[in-house]
Amino acid sequence: MEKKRIAVLTSGGDAPGMNACIRSVVRNGIAAGFEMVGVIRGYNGLIDNEMVSLDNRSVGNIINKGGTMLRTARCLEFKTEEGMNKALENIKKNNICGIVVIGGDGSFRGCRSLTERGVPAIGIPATIDNDLAFTDFTLGFDTAVNTVIEAVAKIRDTMASHERVSIIEVMGNRCGDIALYAGLCGGAEYIVLPERQWSVEALCEKLVHGRELGKASSIVITAEGGAKGTALAQEIKARTTMDPRVTVLGYIQRGGSPTASDILLASRFGMHAIKLVAKGIGGRCVGVKNGQLFDMDIIEACDMKKEINQELFEIAEILSR
Repeated sequence: MEKKRIAVLTSGGDAPGMNACIRSVVRNGIAAGFEMVGVIRGYNGLIDNEMVSLDNRSVGNIINKGGTMLRTARCLEFKTEEGMNKALENIKKNNICGIVVIGGDGSFRGCRSLTERGVPAIGIPATIDNDLAFTDFTLGFDTAVNTVIEAVAKIRDTMASHERVSIIEVMGNRCGDIALYAGLCGGAEYIVLPERQWSVEALCEKLVHGRELGKASSIVITAEGGAKGTALAQEIKARTTMDPRVTVLGYIQRGGSPTASDILLASRFGMHAIKLVAKGIGGRCVGVKNGQLFDMDIIEACDMKKEINQELFEIAEILSR
């Protein structure tokens, strides 16, 4: 009798820890008695029937590598009835009984669509923005924050030497968690977030006051959804005697080896997802709260509103004085 197969794919933006998660899904799936299949380029691979068999050796030596060995892409065709039907046909042809999707909220909605059509699918949250409200942390977030903190330390060295203000723009269109966590841990004097009201006047006042207190340099971290670095620099230059320098970190935040925390989370997420799929359970996503793994309805999870951690913001404000 032919073994049942479980497929794994990565979708949307890449995040550090995706490879470690693929490894966990594959090896846990094999341990549970399934054959494992990797889908290339996300949901596009389901439509185009781009699939490869994976075994324990296929996922060797990828645990500490950034990006995703399965590659990733966004797929508008999957949202159409025609695209979905193509995917379902290929899923049936390849004897796939369940799918694990590693990605963000858009990827999660695809999981629900598959489950509604009889293919159990489980979502694993992987996005550096940490913008999914149902879980404390998403895969890749810790690595991205550490990448920013390392950059902040290097930029502060040269800013102190030249007695300048540095504006560092980080990723985060709707969610400012990277800016918040990196700002707090990197000792930023001011943090601009899309979730909180702020004013250029208050920012300039704090920078001027810091200079009067003898601060050789100041660091301002802004999430891209809070304010663009270049625009912020122009405002500060127009209102003070300071001439800020801008660094946009961009895609450097997505790459690189995952931290130990992200590898650990990836390994745990993968095992939990396989346990669900092995039972024929779909339409759910895996998360972590207070260090404990759990799962919940995937659409309910996507509909939850993300709130900024007020306590951390207050701590950052006090420590930056």
